[in-house]
Amino acid sequence: MPEASVWEYRVQNFGAAWRGPKDEELEEVLNAWGEEGWEVVGITSRQNSNRVTVVAKRPLTDSARRRRSLPGMP
Repeated sequence: MPEASVWEYRVQNFGAAWRGPKDEELEEVLNAWGEEGWEVVGITSRQNSNRVTVVAKRPLTDSARRRRSLPGMP
């Protein structure tokens, strides 16, 4: 049986109370995330708000696991 994948997740809000995110700004951020290996798995908009929440995932690497278990280490 293949080994199960382990993921790390990223959740970030975009936009503000008075305006939603500009398409160009969101596209720039998502392209940068893609270069870092992140894959968007969900986008939701908040009711009565101009904000959107983006959820992304990527495989959890050994170095990322070490950074999480030893904060402040390179």
